[in-house]
Amino acid sequence: MDKFNSSTVSEFVLLGLSSSQDLQLFFFVFFSVLYVVIVLGNLLIIITVTSDNSLHSPMYFLLGNLSFVDICQASFATPKMIADFLSEHKTISFSGCIAQIFFIHLFTGGEMVLLVSMAYDRYVAICKPLHYVVVMSRRTCTFLVTVSWAVGLVHTLSQLSFTVNLPFCGPNVVDSYFCDLPRVTKLACLDSYTIEILIVVNSGILSLSTFSLLAVSYIIIFVTVWFKSSAAMAKAFSTLAAHITVVILFFGPCIFIYVWPFTTYPVDKLLAIFYTIFTPILNPIIYTLRNRDIKVAMRKIMTYYLRPKKISEIPLVVRNSLY
Repeated sequence: MDKFNSSTVSEFVLLGLSSSQDLQLFFFVFFSVLYVVIVLGNLLIIITVTSDNSLHSPMYFLLGNLSFVDICQASFATPKMIADFLSEHKTISFSGCIAQIFFIHLFTGGEMVLLVSMAYDRYVAICKPLHYVVVMSRRTCTFLVTVSWAVGLVHTLSQLSFTVNLPFCGPNVVDSYFCDLPRVTKLACLDSYTIEILIVVNSGILSLSTFSLLAVSYIIIFVTVWFKSSAAMAKAFSTLAAHITVVILFFGPCIFIYVWPFTTYPVDKLLAIFYTIFTPILNPIIYTLRNRDIKVAMRKIMTYYLRPKKISEIPLVVRNSLY
């Protein structure tokens, strides 16, 4: 990556979400709380899924991996954004900017494929229940998770290959709270028309194909349940409606920002909040708080760790130190 040879820009200036001091203080508190909730909520899901034997199933294995991706996705830029709310000069180094571009496409690309994998899991469970155990084996689940990371890695490396060697000689102001690829590309000191075409094609193929697979899977599930019973249809609609809400909030901004060719809008940086912050906080709510098994498992864990310990339950070494 010989990116410094043709670039005189050593850092970029991030304008953030607002220039108002009052709003920045509000945003600092608001997003700090959101970030803590995202990390703790998704960590709780990971701990619950891994520690409760009743949740060692394909659906919850994929859910635990989704929570891990959500923590990563919320952490690539949010902590810096929060710190920048208290800073007058919001800058990021050239290498830091490239790192943000790398991680955002790695995590979002991986999450797209992971959401498709979760939809496939529900498809097999509802449409082919007798074959579920065979089809969704541990080997299959591991393969699906590996594919999601591999697709994310290929996607982000291909995006970087278009931009990492672009010459940046000024200006260096990015109208966002992180290094958003379309905005950074427009700062290059050359005609970026061809690069933008490649970015649109790359992001468009991944986001539109995965979104189409999700839509098809949900349609098949609805059609299958439709012919079973009205009660099953109502239950499936209640569950899938929440999932579809998350999918729309995640894919909608991504498609608008990265597939809409050559044009950036002021609303883009607000839409980016949906897939970098709001989706990671919605996933724990949508996929767990509406799930009875998860709630029961969480209650058991909370009860075990929070209730007063009896003397007989305290390890012998600790008991001896008490006397």
